[in-house]
Amino acid sequence: MSGSEDRRELDLERVLCALTELDDPGARAFTVGRGDWPLSGFLVRRGREVHGYVNRCPHAGHPLNLRPHEFLTSDGSLLLCNSHGALFEISTGLCVDGPCAGARLRRIPVEVVNGYVVIAADFRAEAFAD
Repeated sequence: MSGSEDRRELDLERVLCALTELDDPGARAFTVGRGDWPLSGFLVRRGREVHGYVNRCPHAGHPLNLRPHEFLTSDGSLLLCNSHGALFEISTGLCVDGPCAGARLRRIPVEVVNGYVVIAADFRAEAFAD
Protein backbone atom coordinates (compact mmCIF):
# COMPACT_ATOMS: atom_id res chain seq x y z
CA MET A 1 0.00 0.00 0.00
CA SER A 2 1.07 3.56 -0.34
CA GLY A 3 3.84 4.78 1.90
CA SER A 4 2.57 8.37 2.03
CA GLU A 5 2.57 9.87 5.51
CA ASP A 6 -0.70 9.54 7.40
CA ARG A 7 -1.44 11.43 10.62
CA ARG A 8 -4.33 9.33 11.99
CA GLU A 9 -4.29 8.06 15.56
CA LEU A 10 -2.20 4.90 15.79
CA ASP A 11 -3.87 1.66 16.96
CA LEU A 12 -0.95 -0.08 18.69
CA GLU A 13 -2.52 -3.53 18.35
CA ARG A 14 -2.24 -3.27 14.56
CA VAL A 15 1.43 -2.15 14.45
CA LEU A 16 3.74 -4.60 12.67
CA CYS A 17 6.95 -2.53 12.63
CA ALA A 18 8.33 0.94 12.09
CA LEU A 19 8.80 1.80 8.42
CA THR A 20 12.47 2.48 9.21
CA GLU A 21 12.85 -1.21 10.17
CA LEU A 22 12.25 -2.21 6.54
CA ASP A 23 15.17 -1.78 4.16
CA ASP A 24 14.41 -0.49 0.66
CA PRO A 25 14.04 -3.01 -0.86
CA GLY A 26 13.57 -5.24 2.14
CA ALA A 27 11.30 -7.77 3.79
CA ARG A 28 10.35 -8.77 7.31
CA ALA A 29 8.34 -11.67 8.73
CA PHE A 30 5.58 -11.17 11.30
CA THR A 31 2.98 -13.19 13.21
CA VAL A 32 -0.52 -11.98 14.09
CA GLY A 33 -2.71 -13.69 16.66
CA ARG A 34 -2.11 -16.21 19.38
CA GLY A 35 -2.99 -19.74 20.34
CA ASP A 36 -3.48 -22.58 17.91
CA TRP A 37 -3.69 -20.45 14.80
CA PRO A 38 -1.44 -17.41 14.53
CA LEU A 39 -1.24 -15.92 11.04
CA SER A 40 2.30 -15.92 9.64
CA GLY A 41 2.95 -13.16 7.15
CA PHE A 42 5.64 -10.92 5.78
CA LEU A 43 6.06 -7.34 4.67
CA VAL A 44 8.03 -6.26 1.66
CA ARG A 45 9.09 -2.71 0.87
CA ARG A 46 10.10 -1.19 -2.41
CA GLY A 47 10.41 2.58 -2.43
CA ARG A 48 7.37 4.15 -0.79
CA GLU A 49 5.26 1.02 -1.27
CA VAL A 50 4.79 -1.62 1.44
CA HIS A 51 2.94 -4.87 0.75
CA GLY A 52 1.83 -7.62 3.10
CA TYR A 53 1.40 -11.28 2.21
CA VAL A 54 0.60 -14.56 3.97
CA ASN A 55 3.85 -16.48 4.35
CA ARG A 56 2.62 -19.54 2.47
CA CYS A 57 3.78 -20.73 -0.94
CA PRO A 58 0.81 -21.53 -3.22
CA HIS A 59 2.77 -24.51 -4.58
CA ALA A 60 3.56 -26.46 -1.42
CA GLY A 61 1.78 -24.57 1.37
CA HIS A 62 4.90 -23.95 3.46
CA PRO A 63 6.68 -20.66 4.33
CA LEU A 64 8.63 -18.91 1.57
CA ASN A 65 11.64 -18.21 3.78
CA LEU A 66 14.08 -20.67 5.30
CA ARG A 67 15.80 -18.03 7.43
CA PRO A 68 14.18 -15.08 9.19
CA HIS A 69 13.31 -12.17 6.90
CA GLU A 70 14.79 -13.76 3.72
CA PHE A 71 12.10 -13.31 1.07
CA LEU A 72 13.84 -11.47 -1.78
CA THR A 73 16.05 -12.54 -4.67
CA SER A 74 19.67 -11.43 -4.36
CA ASP A 75 19.03 -8.33 -6.48
CA GLY A 76 15.87 -7.44 -4.51
CA SER A 77 13.64 -7.39 -7.59
CA LEU A 78 11.37 -10.37 -6.81
CA LEU A 79 10.05 -12.45 -3.94
CA LEU A 80 11.53 -15.95 -3.74
CA CYS A 81 10.25 -19.22 -2.34
CA ASN A 82 13.48 -20.60 -0.93
CA SER A 83 12.31 -24.23 -1.15
CA HIS A 84 11.32 -24.64 -4.79
CA GLY A 85 12.56 -21.43 -6.39
CA ALA A 86 9.19 -19.90 -7.32
CA LEU A 87 9.47 -16.17 -8.11
CA PHE A 88 6.74 -13.63 -7.32
CA GLU A 89 6.21 -9.99 -8.23
CA ILE A 90 6.59 -7.73 -5.20
CA SER A 91 3.62 -5.48 -5.96
CA THR A 92 1.08 -8.15 -6.94
CA GLY A 93 2.25 -11.46 -5.44
CA LEU A 94 1.87 -13.07 -8.89
CA CYS A 95 4.13 -16.09 -9.46
CA VAL A 96 6.06 -15.34 -12.64
CA ASP A 97 8.30 -18.42 -12.64
CA GLY A 98 8.46 -21.79 -10.92
CA PRO A 99 6.12 -24.66 -10.05
CA CYS A 100 3.15 -22.39 -9.27
CA ALA A 101 3.42 -19.96 -12.22
CA GLY A 102 0.22 -17.93 -12.53
CA ALA A 103 -0.80 -18.44 -8.88
CA ARG A 104 -0.68 -15.57 -6.36
CA LEU A 105 0.43 -15.05 -2.82
CA ARG A 106 -2.44 -14.12 -0.52
CA ARG A 107 -2.39 -10.39 0.26
CA ILE A 108 -2.70 -9.00 3.78
CA PRO A 109 -3.86 -5.37 3.67
CA VAL A 110 -1.35 -3.01 5.28
CA GLU A 111 -0.84 0.74 5.39
CA VAL A 112 1.68 3.23 6.72
CA VAL A 113 0.40 5.42 9.57
CA ASN A 114 2.62 7.92 11.36
CA GLY A 115 5.77 6.13 10.21
CA TYR A 116 4.58 2.66 11.24
CA VAL A 117 3.43 -0.24 9.08
CA VAL A 118 0.07 -1.41 10.40
CA ILE A 119 -2.52 -3.97 9.43
CA ALA A 120 -5.36 -2.15 7.66
CA ALA A 121 -8.46 -1.48 9.75
CA ASP A 122 -10.62 -3.70 7.52
CA PHE A 123 -8.40 -6.79 8.02
CA ARG A 124 -10.19 -9.85 9.42
CA ALA A 125 -7.83 -12.67 10.47
CA GLU A 126 -10.61 -15.27 10.45
CA ALA A 127 -10.90 -14.86 6.67
CA PHE A 128 -7.39 -16.35 6.40
CA ALA A 129 -8.05 -19.48 8.45
CA ASP A 130 -8.17 -22.00 5.61
